[in-house]
Amino acid sequence: MTAEDGDPQAEAPFRLLPPVGDAASPLVFASPHSGRLYPEAAGFDPDLSDLSLRSAEDALVDRLIAGAPGQGIPVLLATHGRAWLDLNRAPTDLDPTLIDDLPAGTEGGPRAQAGYGVVPRLTGDGRALYGRRLSRAEAADRIETAHRPYHAALDALMQEARARHGVAVLVDWHSMPGPNPSPPAKRPVAAFPQIVLGDRHGGACATALTRRVSALLGGEGLRVALNHPYAGGWTTERWGRPGEGFHALQIEISRALYLDEARLQPGPGWARCQGIINRLIDSLAREVRDLVP
Repeated sequence: MTAEDGDPQAEAPFRLLPPVGDAASPLVFASPHSGRLYPEAAGFDPDLSDLSLRSAEDALVDRLIAGAPGQGIPVLLATHGRAWLDLNRAPTDLDPTLIDDLPAGTEGGPRAQAGYGVVPRLTGDGRALYGRRLSRAEAADRIETAHRPYHAALDALMQEARARHGVAVLVDWHSMPGPNPSPPAKRPVAAFPQIVLGDRHGGACATALTRRVSALLGGEGLRVALNHPYAGGWTTERWGRPGEGFHALQIEISRALYLDEARLQPGPGWARCQGIINRLIDSLAREVRDLVP
C-alpha cells in the first residue's frame, strides 16, 4: 500500500513542516500516528481490510493541526501507519509473541504483550496483523529506519526550542475512538470525554498549561478529561521533564468530533472541530510564554 497524497517525501519516516516566517515559538507539535503509508513488504495478512489495517491510525490529525506552522510552530508528522510501527512506544517494547529470537529479559511490557508494542501484533480493532512471526532483524530494521530518525528529529526540535527560548513545550497530538452507540453503551454517550489531556498526572508539564488547555476546550463546549484513560505515552514520558525546561502534553481528540470512521474521511463535525483546534493553536501560540515561564 502507498501513501494517499503523492508526497515525494512519503517514503521518508517523517515530514517536518517548518514554522512560517520569523515568529518562532517554544512550542513543538508532533503527530506520531497519522501516517498513511503501509509498505507491502511488511507482509500483513492479505485478508485484512484497509479499514481494519488503519483502525489504530490517528486519521487526519495531521490535517487538523496544519495551521500550526503559520503560528511559528514546527510540526513533526509520521508518514508510516501505526500498524507498521508505533512511534509512541519505546524501541525496546518488543512483543515476544510476534518477534522471534528475543534475548531473555528483553521482552516488552504489558502493552507489547497485549499486542500493541513498538511493532504491533494486532490492529486497532483487535485482528491479527500477520499470519506469521517476524524475525528479530525485521523488527530491528523498522526501528532503525523509522523510529530512530523520527525521534532524532523530535530531539533536535526540542533542543533547539529550549536553546532559543529557555523552555520547549511539546504537544503530542492523537485521536481516540468515539463511543459506540450500538450495542448500547453501559453509560450515556454524553458521559464519554471528547478530549483527554495527558500530563502524566501533573509530572510532564506546567500545571498552568494543562489547566489553560482544559479551560479553552471546555469553553468550546467539549467534555474534557484529565489523564484517564490516557495519561501520556512514551513520548510524553520521555520529554515531560519540567525541571530541565522540557514540557510535554498529550492531547487525544475523539474521532466522533471530526471523522467519518467508516470512510476515514472528514465527517459532519469537521469544520467545527478544525475551528476549535485552530483557535486553541492561536491561543497557545500567544500565551505559552506566560503559561510555561
